[in-house]
Amino acid sequence: MGKFQVMNHPLIQHKLTIIRNENCGTREFREVVNEIASLLAFEVSRDMPLEDVDIKTPQGIAHAKQLSGKKVAVVPILRAGIGMVDGILDLIPAAKVGHIGMYRDEETLEPHEYFVKLPSDIDKRQIFVVDPMLATGGSAIMAIDALIKRGVDESNIKFVCLVAAPEGVEALQKAHGDVDIYTAALDDHLENGYIVPGLGDAGDRLFGTK
Repeated sequence: MGKFQVMNHPLIQHKLTIIRNENCGTREFREVVNEIASLLAFEVSRDMPLEDVDIKTPQGIAHAKQLSGKKVAVVPILRAGIGMVDGILDLIPAAKVGHIGMYRDEETLEPHEYFVKLPSDIDKRQIFVVDPMLATGGSAIMAIDALIKRGVDESNIKFVCLVAAPEGVEALQKAHGDVDIYTAALDDHLENGYIVPGLGDAGDRLFGTK
């Protein structure tokens, strides 16, 4: 079973409070979402493997560490996941970026895939699937299904979000038990497909749409 972790770092919690506020404007919302994404990426990348390396410094030889193993791909679930990408790339600039497009039927609340564009070596990378909200879990499950269909090993996928509902966490763990889930907050419940108290529709708030 993959891990489930709520990131309780004070900076993450403080910034999450800023964007929960309904009076937070589009520009500030977008900036703070990226800041939170960077902080989450710092935690999510904590277990990335290192290897020993000797390098020459101006004063001699240093026995140092560098990243080894799989390179990273960031895969946002469109459209709201786009809002978290730059924050992660600030920390891991060499990461490649794929995109998975989902839309939710407003009547059935079921997700539908409409676009998948991934790096050619996606099956050889550590993947961070990002979406601000883990509500019903439907979009996350379908996005991970799309990756697995393209040769990705489930254990190489980490799902990163800002706010999760218990129902979404349960659904994602049931469908993809080896995927690690990282969130800044585990909220109370779902209501009509939206997380309560949540922060509203992340896509609308990121892009100023209704």
